[in-house]
Amino acid sequence: MSVDKADFSLYGGAETLWEGKRSPRRTTVLTPTAQDDGRSHPGPPQDPTDFLWLMTEEPHRSRRMAIMKAHPEVTKLMGHEPLTKYIVLGVVSLQLITAIVLRHTRVLSPSFLFCAYAIGGTANHNLFLAIHEITHNLAFPGVWPNKALAVFANLPIGIPYCAMFKRYHIEHHKYMGQDGVDTDLPTRLELLMLNNVLGKVFFATFQILFYALRPGFVRSQRITMWHVWNFIVQFVFDYLLVRTFGVKPMVYLLLSSFFAGSLHPCAGHFIAEHYLWDGMEQETFSYYGPLNLLAYNVGYHNEHHDFPSVAWTRLPALRALAPEFYDILPSHPSWPMVIVNFIRDKEVGIFARAKRLAKESRPVKPTVVEHELEVDSDKSE
Repeated sequence: MSVDKADFSLYGGAETLWEGKRSPRRTTVLTPTAQDDGRSHPGPPQDPTDFLWLMTEEPHRSRRMAIMKAHPEVTKLMGHEPLTKYIVLGVVSLQLITAIVLRHTRVLSPSFLFCAYAIGGTANHNLFLAIHEITHNLAFPGVWPNKALAVFANLPIGIPYCAMFKRYHIEHHKYMGQDGVDTDLPTRLELLMLNNVLGKVFFATFQILFYALRPGFVRSQRITMWHVWNFIVQFVFDYLLVRTFGVKPMVYLLLSSFFAGSLHPCAGHFIAEHYLWDGMEQETFSYYGPLNLLAYNVGYHNEHHDFPSVAWTRLPALRALAPEFYDILPSHPSWPMVIVNFIRDKEVGIFARAKRLAKESRPVKPTVVEHELEVDSDKSE
């Protein structure tokens, strides 16, 4: 119906035909169900003035138990992936070679900035996710070889963070959604200051800084020798790089890290993983597209949270093993469009996260995977 022919007496005072119309659905479902046909919104819009507070348990433990009961052979997928260390070596080498080659290039030149965004941003994002894999001890069977590889993977990032990331990330798995414990969650201050289009543009552009700085304000860590070695090795490397080749290679690496967590196609995963979409209370979303090839399959995020002991190369096999659990879950069709939709969609924003009140962990017998998280956390001290 055209606006000229519309009878606005039928619309209760509305002045346009699109007032109250919801944004298009952003997620897709491979196997629609009676509860979710994959086309309509499964739930009403969330209140944009507050987070979604839940009293339920996080979903991954119960689904993990159900999958282990239905498919006990899933444990055969667990274990480290030897290929990881070779990819880390290759990407670190690529970044160092590129940084050195650009040592005579003007920093603000198009070629320097293009290399920092296209090559460096993609490579350092890959290293972020290599450290994520290594955090779960999935590069070697032993703890210390994994820690050493994480320190090595950290070098082109320019800032020491792998030791601190490990503790925060293990807590993210163990206490997902718990306010004041899970540092992946936005704070109340972020909600108050960034809950509009400009705020979302700022957040998406500088999200790497939010993930780097927020944990220190929310939940401090006890410094261990693991942290000390991470800092010493990184700063010695930075010093030798600048002393030998000048400051421009260091600028290239730092710009690469910034672009890796900014408006970069791969950086959409930071928002895609745990923000709430389409009126649902689903706390974790997967992405099965081609950018997983550059990101250690981190898009298989429901699968990863269900089984953090399954290495990246076997996450597709995990999904294929239990399609009745995963194919019915809404997922994102595109990481770049996640960033675009996050900014322009009024139904998603800083508020679109599920939170729980922090509480002591329940005294239940842990599963194989939960035991791995407990042991890993203890060894990281």
